[in-house]
Amino acid sequence: MKILVVNAGSSSLKYQLFDMDSGEVLAKGLCERIGIDGAITHKRPGKEDYAQTADLKDHKAAIELVLSLLTDAELGVIASADEIGAVGHRFAHGGKMKKSAILGEDEIAYLESIIEINPLHGPPAISGFKGCKAVMPNIPHVGVFDTSYYSDMEEHAYVYPIPYELYEKYQIRRYGFHGTSHRFVAAKAQELVGNKNAKIITCHLGNGSSITATVNGKAIDTSMGFTPQDGVPMGTRSGALDPTVPSYIMRKEGLSADEVEKLLNSKSGLLGVSGVSSDCRDIRAAAANGNHRAELAMKILVHNIKKIIGSYVAEMNGVDALVFTAGIGENDRALRAEVCREMSYLGIAINEELNESCPRGEDVELTAVGASVRTFVLPTNEEYMIALDTLNLSK
Repeated sequence: MKILVVNAGSSSLKYQLFDMDSGEVLAKGLCERIGIDGAITHKRPGKEDYAQTADLKDHKAAIELVLSLLTDAELGVIASADEIGAVGHRFAHGGKMKKSAILGEDEIAYLESIIEINPLHGPPAISGFKGCKAVMPNIPHVGVFDTSYYSDMEEHAYVYPIPYELYEKYQIRRYGFHGTSHRFVAAKAQELVGNKNAKIITCHLGNGSSITATVNGKAIDTSMGFTPQDGVPMGTRSGALDPTVPSYIMRKEGLSADEVEKLLNSKSGLLGVSGVSSDCRDIRAAAANGNHRAELAMKILVHNIKKIIGSYVAEMNGVDALVFTAGIGENDRALRAEVCREMSYLGIAINEELNESCPRGEDVELTAVGASVRTFVLPTNEEYMIALDTLNLSK
């Protein structure tokens, strides 16, 4: 079966077309500036990329263009859209949805009802679904929810110590995010370790970052919380703070709740500390030129990652594997070395020469001789997991 995977943003739509019989990606691309002036980049393995501007007034227009390119005589990879057996949609937030599901009226109504706690990612994902459904109404559309990986965590791991009535009334709890990525790399690490009961810590480190503890294939804790704002510092997000900091800033700066939320989400983190950029590459370059704030930003990030890893080792009473994935985790060799240094008490140590020379985009084990914890760099593949869930629900 051929599965189309869609990841819709407010003004973008990423897509990949999988042949699930072979696991091959037939084509992938990005529609951007939807509702503005519109553009698409269309890629096929082994062939030159194709790009064009287009009038993309909404997500329906974007998916219509995607299908026209996928079936184009010169640029396409399938003869007809009828070859697509199902569409998988990424949703960052599924609320109480405990597993991937075929999307019908009831599921969409529920997802619309939780937009208040998912204002950034919810509306575009729903718009993307509606656009795809309008163009391809007669095939299954499956929602895959990043939060569902954490839906079975123990109550003590997700309930916040606030008046319990507020949790009951507003469902204020730790939801966790990046679950599809953590699920993929944790399963890969479990396979590499050869132990189905393995205790695994996965570090999804990118512009948004989260760390998850998994035992026996089940997430038991994660660093992101009620929103993706919690946990380690990120590109522009502060990560975890003393809860009185936002209200203190509000009083001192005369900011509204929305304004301070924007400050903590889009002007903080690595950007806020360094004053240089939200991109680790830019920050490291500035630090190498003597910029103290840039150096400080990276030290704060490493410090917080190490703290969470240590806490999860305590929570699981040990660890068998440590995994780095996503943009920073897969590509920032210095960060991996800094995180793993002085962790030998926990059994974590890497071969730093191999860490410096290991190829990008491949599964690599970095474990030092004598270390009891196996450390890996594993490229994530959220789209494949979405395609796999979609296939399983569409058979």
